[in-house]
Amino acid sequence: MSAPSTPICLEGSSGNVHPIREDDPLVIRTRATWMAGDFDRIARGFTDGAEAFITRLGVGEAERVLDVACGTGNLALPAARAGAWVTGVDIAPNLLETARAYAALEDLDIRFDEGNAECLPYADGAFDTAVTMFGAMFAPRPDRAAAELRRVVRKGGRIAMANWTPDGFIGSMLRLHVARVPAPAGVPSTLLWGKEDVVRERLAGVREVTCVRRSITFTYPCSPAETVGLFRDYYGPTVRTCAALEPAERSAFLDDLVALWTAHNVATDGTTRVEAEYLDVLAIA
Repeated sequence: MSAPSTPICLEGSSGNVHPIREDDPLVIRTRATWMAGDFDRIARGFTDGAEAFITRLGVGEAERVLDVACGTGNLALPAARAGAWVTGVDIAPNLLETARAYAALEDLDIRFDEGNAECLPYADGAFDTAVTMFGAMFAPRPDRAAAELRRVVRKGGRIAMANWTPDGFIGSMLRLHVARVPAPAGVPSTLLWGKEDVVRERLAGVREVTCVRRSITFTYPCSPAETVGLFRDYYGPTVRTCAALEPAERSAFLDDLVALWTAHNVATDGTTRVEAEYLDVLAIA
């Protein structure tokens, strides 16, 4: 068994009927958001939770796994360590460069492609399992992303998602962002992916969907205020929000973030440890 190939935008029998154009303003906006800062600095704070996600799936030897919106490899790396044939795809080339470097350090044979979750460059049924952790949920056209997840997984294969819930910690943090810089007109809230009824509607057509609320721990070796500084400098949505605000409003926004992180911090040693709820989704195609 070998990893899938041919990274072109394919129109499958059940997939996109309107391939995404590179000059699409939503594509440009999404890429710019995730290329801002350095998401790897943020992702390091929840690597243990990402590894646990893959462990629960029981990814097997030579299983064909696609990590959608893979970032710097939080899921792709542990899946490859488990012996799977892994492909990661992301819209941000800088994140892929970091992911490739991590794979090379461990001599892991992972393919990383630049691509869009709304128009995946793979054939119908090319994978046994598609995974996405806090990734595909940020695609601005969720119905297209959901259709693509269904399309690239073989019949009987799995779609596994980790999506922030609206009422969890990150849900609260993201609402602070859109309260100051709203999403473009017509783009639904990313947090709808954290609602079970919405997930079932978007993945309609699969055989089975199981949703479980879980928590993942963010751990940073610095205070909540310094953690907010990390997000300000390295987390794309926060970087872009700050850039769009006037100085006084930016300061108020960051103060709100510090208050949120401080209120939820359970560490008592000057560091930051926050539990964030997400919806763990497992669908059988």
